[in-house]
Amino acid sequence: MIDSLVTFVVNMSGGSAALGIVLFTLAVRLVLLPLNVRGTRAAKIRERLAPKLRELQKRHARNPERLSKEMSALYAKEGTSPFAGFLPMLAQLPFMWLMYRVATHPTALVGHDLFGAPLGQQVAGMVANYGLVSMPVLVFVMVIVLVTAVAWFSARNIKVTDEQPGLLRKIIPLLPYGSVLAALVLPLAAALYLLVSTAWTAGERAVLASRPL
Repeated sequence: MIDSLVTFVVNMSGGSAALGIVLFTLAVRLVLLPLNVRGTRAAKIRERLAPKLRELQKRHARNPERLSKEMSALYAKEGTSPFAGFLPMLAQLPFMWLMYRVATHPTALVGHDLFGAPLGQQVAGMVANYGLVSMPVLVFVMVIVLVTAVAWFSARNIKVTDEQPGLLRKIIPLLPYGSVLAALVLPLAAALYLLVSTAWTAGERAVLASRPL
C-alpha cells in the first residue's frame, strides 16, 4: 500500500518524489485551511473573552460545575468552544502518521533523492555513508537550518498570556523547536514535510492574525 501511494504521488509530480512530498504537504494544508481559520478565530475570541473568563473564575471558584456551565455558555454565545483551537492539530495527525510511514518504509523511497541526498535516510546515516563533508549531508543540513529558522520565527510570534501558568509560559515558546529535533532523527523525506508544513503554518498565522475573522 505504501509503495503504491508513493508511486502514485511520484507519477503525479513528474517523477520527483521530493516534489511529490512538497505538493502533498501543500495539498494537505490547503484542505485543512478552513479548520485553521476556525482555530484562529477561536483564539481571537478567547483573547477577547479573557477578562470575562477571569471574572467567572473568581466568582465561581468554589463551584467548578457552575463555572464550567457559565464558560460553556459564554463560548456558545460567541459561536465557538474552548476546544476549537485543537481541531487543526488533531486533523494533521493522520497525515503526519502517513508521512512517517512513508519516510521510514524500507523500500518506498529507494532511489529517490533531493539533490543527491537520499530521501529515505537520516542525517546520521548520510554521514556514515557519504562522509561529514559531502553534498547529501550538506543538503540535509540546509533543510535542518531552514526548519530551525521557521521554528525561530514561529517562536517569536507566539503569544503568551498572563492567565497561563508560569511553567507553561516558559514551555510554549519552545514548542516550535520540536520540529528541529524531529528533523534531526527522522529521514530526509519527513524533514522536508516538516519544513513545508511549518513554513505554511508560520505564514498562515501571520496572514490570519492581521485579518478580522
